[in-house]
Amino acid sequence: MILQGFPPVLANDTRVLILGSFPGAASLLATQYYAHPRNQFWRLLGELLNEPLAELTYAVRLERILAYRIGLWDVLAACQRQGSLDTAIRQAAPNDFSGLQQCAPRLEKICFNGKTAGRFAPVLQAAGYQTLALPSSSPAYAALSFEQKLHAWREILHDKL
Repeated sequence: MILQGFPPVLANDTRVLILGSFPGAASLLATQYYAHPRNQFWRLLGELLNEPLAELTYAVRLERILAYRIGLWDVLAACQRQGSLDTAIRQAAPNDFSGLQQCAPRLEKICFNGKTAGRFAPVLQAAGYQTLALPSSSPAYAALSFEQKLHAWREILHDKL
């Protein structure tokens, strides 16, 4: 069965876009980016922005990040996958990034949440965007502590917000 990803969360004034690989099973079920309770995404971003994002409703989380000119999306539009691991992704179809300039004309920096998403960095760098590879916020990536991930994630805000 082909799984479908989510539409981008962008605004006209978005300056930074964070791209994941593809929503995990919990996210697909909830139809929310980073819905798995052990995924550190909302906690990491909340620490960066000094906002209690992990404690807010999903709709308010999206409002808050958009207010900071941060958007969300994934590199893949669709794929086949059993479970939630990126290594299980098969028949991947990338998202069409050609419309980014129209949707978010002020977009300057694209950050990649994990190595799978990071494989798209050269394509988006060639399109003129600054790129930043980040350690994955996934609970499956336990090589770094939360504090180590947070240190790397602080680069999202460097000269941007």
